[in-house]
Amino acid sequence: MTPHAVEAAHRSVNSPGGRIHLVEQGTGPLVLLVHGFPESWYSWRHQLPALAAAGYRAVAVDVRGYGRSAKPAAVAAYRMLDLVEDNVAVVHALGEELAVVVGHDWGAAIAANSALLRPDVFRAVGLLSVPYAPRGGPRPSDLFARMGGAEEQGGEGEFGGGEEFYVSYFQEPGRAEAEIEPDVRGWLAGFYAALSGDTMPPPGAPAPHFVSKGGTLRDRFPRGPLPGWLGEHELDFYAGEFERTGLTGALNRYRNMDRDWEDLAAFDGAPITQPSLFVGGSLDASTTWLADAIDAYPVTLPGLISSQILDGCGHWIQQERPAEVNRILADWLAALPGRGSTHVPAPVTVSAQGARPPAEVEGRGRVTWTGRQA
Repeated sequence: MTPHAVEAAHRSVNSPGGRIHLVEQGTGPLVLLVHGFPESWYSWRHQLPALAAAGYRAVAVDVRGYGRSAKPAAVAAYRMLDLVEDNVAVVHALGEELAVVVGHDWGAAIAANSALLRPDVFRAVGLLSVPYAPRGGPRPSDLFARMGGAEEQGGEGEFGGGEEFYVSYFQEPGRAEAEIEPDVRGWLAGFYAALSGDTMPPPGAPAPHFVSKGGTLRDRFPRGPLPGWLGEHELDFYAGEFERTGLTGALNRYRNMDRDWEDLAAFDGAPITQPSLFVGGSLDASTTWLADAIDAYPVTLPGLISSQILDGCGHWIQQERPAEVNRILADWLAALPGRGSTHVPAPVTVSAQGARPPAEVEGRGRVTWTGRQA
């Protein structure tokens, strides 16, 4: 049977936090695909058959808190360390020892940390939309408050002119849910449109990443047609998933950013040394705001094979430009070194005190890591 003849199959596997739902297609080296907010495995629907046809076992997961995967009640259950362990559990449950991990949006951060913390499992990492920026700098909640100019900070924010940055808006449990869940389909349609290259607000319009005092995010969503990549059928799928599950599990990822900052203190400024890929959109704020992180790739991603910015593309890269992304991924995967390594890196030690590098890394880390320092 040829790789492209294998149909996509749904299944669930065990992980430390419960069951993880996944969709797999193809045979060959494992490529794990990790989605972002507010999406699901379905955001990789164009990549699954393309990677299968290229000779890979493509697997797209529902991240913990999404779709048919487990949804623990505790906010702390969505910390980065736990999501990394979910990815490791998926690889092992599939009978594999090694995988390439590719992520978009929050999935890019999860993929990056999977490669950083478990180099013994993840032999290469691909990042879409959100660049890799090593842990460092101030506490995230303090940084985002300054970006929006939170009221208690006084004065104007770095970007938001005294408004509230969306990450800060998402922090209080129940607050964003109260905006989104009465009309999930309408909210998703507006959110997707606000960040899509063909429907985002024009230059000079109020930025959709900020909330006016007393307002909501959807106040700034564009009114008009759906993005070209999002038909009624696709929107129905996403809306159906979140109408069934709610948004709390997805939003809890944002509510762990300070906890992640504490957990990953031992990795301040740490590079990811495995072969890597970055693809961003020229109109995506996630890419443009983090331009300095892209400039730092010679230090932070020393194994970078390819870094590309897609002209005129917004945030939903693999859905806005599926053919182009499929080609980029296939070319990058084909360029990766073989699996036959004489040295398997040691896994990171994880405890209640956070993550520690393996001894082989820890002994040299403060000499070789030259990223940002807290």
